[in-house]
Amino acid sequence: MPRILRSVLFLASIAVAGLAAERLPNIVVIFTDDQGYGDVGVFGAKGYSTPHLDGLARDGVKFTNFHSAQAVCSASRAGLLTGCYPNRVGIHGALGPNANHGIHADETTMAELLKARGYATGMAGKWHLGHREPFLPNRNGFDESFGLPYSNDMWPFHPEAKAGTYPSLPLYENGRVIDPEITPEKMRNLTTWYTERAVSFIERNKERPFFFYLAHSMPHVPLAVSDKFKGKSANGLYGDVIMEIDWSVGEVLKALAQAGVERDTLVIFTSDNGPWLSYGTHAGSAGPLREGKGTSWEGGTRVPCLMRWPGRLPAGAVSDDYLMTIDLLPTFAGLAGAKLPSLPIDGRDVWPLLSRRPGAKNPHEGYGIWYAQNELQAVVSGDGRWKLILPHTYRTLAGRPGGRDGIPAKYENQKNAVPLLFDLQADRGETTDLAAKHPEVVTRLLAFAETCRADLGDSLTQRTGQGARQPGRISAAK
Repeated sequence: MPRILRSVLFLASIAVAGLAAERLPNIVVIFTDDQGYGDVGVFGAKGYSTPHLDGLARDGVKFTNFHSAQAVCSASRAGLLTGCYPNRVGIHGALGPNANHGIHADETTMAELLKARGYATGMAGKWHLGHREPFLPNRNGFDESFGLPYSNDMWPFHPEAKAGTYPSLPLYENGRVIDPEITPEKMRNLTTWYTERAVSFIERNKERPFFFYLAHSMPHVPLAVSDKFKGKSANGLYGDVIMEIDWSVGEVLKALAQAGVERDTLVIFTSDNGPWLSYGTHAGSAGPLREGKGTSWEGGTRVPCLMRWPGRLPAGAVSDDYLMTIDLLPTFAGLAGAKLPSLPIDGRDVWPLLSRRPGAKNPHEGYGIWYAQNELQAVVSGDGRWKLILPHTYRTLAGRPGGRDGIPAKYENQKNAVPLLFDLQADRGETTDLAAKHPEVVTRLLAFAETCRADLGDSLTQRTGQGARQPGRISAAK
């Protein structure tokens, strides 16, 4: 071969290698609804198997101390998609069909951040950040979207719904209603429909970097499962539903492999909050954790989390680092070389922790945990060891069993009148108050709580934060 030809081929190979090295990573976030910490095989699930999720743990990293930003639907999604505490962006609780507010146009979502870097962006599933036109996914960075505008229990067929409470549950595609009413028969197909959209998106966008957000409606009540998995588990309908979610994960992983982008894709699986325990046989398990959805105890915010990126995340690793969904947006920005939002956010780039870099430490001083209408109910030290439960009233079953067959049991309210300190490294079940033994830790965390109140407020102490922003609003007449 002539020397000049060899030189040309060598330079061409360098250019090709450079282009390959510059490929931005694909990102797939799979976000389930009300799936508890103990509802995955590798997290201790019983009565059903989750082989594809267990495979994610085998081939990637299992995170045992990963938290939602708040233990309820809309707020949790706001935290994930904006990198902010939900109360910073004015989203509290769960937005209902009559809500006239939603995510503000000035907020930068995960999809908008990645779209600015040339990503194809898509989602399927539950949105729940405002169902009016200005707040829908396609106005917030998603090229395409398909799914429900809010929770599937906001539905006239729900056995607990009073007549006229919920007029309909529509199905949206790309910002328009394509079916005005999801019936019980159609609801059985939601997991399948969402999965098909994810697989199609991957196939159509494999030649460019992409971001897909698969936000399953299940296992939020009312539970529904396709005929493929009906009666398949030894744990009733709830187990059937989790098995179908596991199947969905497997279909997404298979699509990535068939598209030849498996090694170019970061896959993250987690849940929006802990299990809705009052539903008993139709609810999941918080495993060893205290309480569940709708509380700031560990069972409310600590959720199963698995991440896989072949060659970039160590296979079979386990992390006990305290992390929160607010940290994903800035981490994705770092991986994609994207600019952070112009407005302040709360998350931090935690890629060194995700990738298990030796000596990596959490960059946060601490985390605040708000619930209800801006109640600061707990704070956690940045290293994840110490958690201070602040005085507040919370709901509990107080040891009683939950309901059966989709009918919930009644919660009761309990109040802790003084701050309670827990060592989460030794006591993740939050059973032993150590406040009297470690007053210096209490003092430090109380000071951090004051910082949180000054920034974002706290209705329990009648504090107004200086850093909180308003949600987007439209007039009730629209």
